[in-house]
Amino acid sequence: MTNEPSYDVGAVRAQFPALKAGSAHFDGPGGTQTPLPVIDAIADALSRPLSNRGHGTAGERNAEAIVADARRALADLLGADPAGIVFGRSATQLTYDFSRTLAKTWAPGDEVVVTRLDHDSNVRPWIQAAENAGAAVRWADFDPETGELEVDAVRNALSERTRLVAVTAASNLIGTRPAIPVIAQAVHDAKALLYVDGVHYTAHAHVDVDVDVERLRADFFTCSPYKFLGPHMGVLASRPGLLETLRPDKLLPSTDAVPERFEFGTLPYEFLAGARAAVDFLATLGPSNGEGTRRERLASAFTTLERHEDGLRRRIEEGLAAFGQVTVHSRAAERTPTLLLTIDGRSTADAYRHLAERGVDAPSGSFYALEASRRLGLGDHGGLRVGLAPYNNTEDVDRLLHHLAEFLAKPA
Repeated sequence: MTNEPSYDVGAVRAQFPALKAGSAHFDGPGGTQTPLPVIDAIADALSRPLSNRGHGTAGERNAEAIVADARRALADLLGADPAGIVFGRSATQLTYDFSRTLAKTWAPGDEVVVTRLDHDSNVRPWIQAAENAGAAVRWADFDPETGELEVDAVRNALSERTRLVAVTAASNLIGTRPAIPVIAQAVHDAKALLYVDGVHYTAHAHVDVDVDVERLRADFFTCSPYKFLGPHMGVLASRPGLLETLRPDKLLPSTDAVPERFEFGTLPYEFLAGARAAVDFLATLGPSNGEGTRRERLASAFTTLERHEDGLRRRIEEGLAAFGQVTVHSRAAERTPTLLLTIDGRSTADAYRHLAERGVDAPSGSFYALEASRRLGLGDHGGLRVGLAPYNNTEDVDRLLHHLAEFLAKPA
């Protein structure tokens, strides 16, 4: 017996208008569906007076409040300082911006480390910035048999000339969750900076980017609200003191204050309102009944969400085990509820189309994780990706398995 409260997935699903269309969504790693409180927050922001930020008019004050509320919400989600929260169009855009800014401090002979597990948005910007600065690139590899990125793979790539290490907190392709706190210790012992892609991780796990030794200890951590029920934008968290040391290219009249010096042009206020609402919605998904701080409620919610999603993942894995033609490439001991599949003698693009025609959304591809897909021997085509989100239920899983079995039974 257990005294743990149950997760009311039916009540959660009722908050998502898109689910009324009838599809079973396993495409969450590419972007989740949107709940009503987020939709309402975006509409509410656009329904009130809005202007450039300030304190004189109602529109200015509304914009100011939206930005401040969003910084506090994302800081609560990430265990960061609100003054270290930077908003951008996407995590990719933010990584490009910060790679160019950080590369100003690099010189020929310096080194940066990237991994073959990462999404290309945490690989190519660093390679290109290193090339422009005359710095060298070193690679940390993962084991394609286990899906694990071992700490030693990163440690062995470090040297006294390492300036930065870029690594994912969770692979968007196969779900692997490297031991980021241990990697952080090795990186900081080498006196280098750690840039963590947390886009896939943040949707499934409680995040803490604080510098405490027991926590992630990322110098920079990115995420994307549209991967955790919010609008399409990007967020970067860092320490305000570290941000103060960086000098991005910017317009002369724009503010030099941190974090605003890294945000170019007028922010999308309605999306910031939506991102704040997404964090607040996530905080309701645990058993806290509204008690405690938002940070505490988020911790409780992610404990509940991980239990729910891992249960569905096991149900999928048990079903897939009966299909002899299917290979599951998601094998790491610590991983998100994200599975990459290939099918002997069959195209996963064909499987994707078969499923889509039957209202099961599980896309096929490499999903911009080119290095990982190639390392797995899957070229640039990748495989069929099945990802879970808070609104998935057992009926979704059973539909997926039923129609996948149907596809496998068809003549090749």
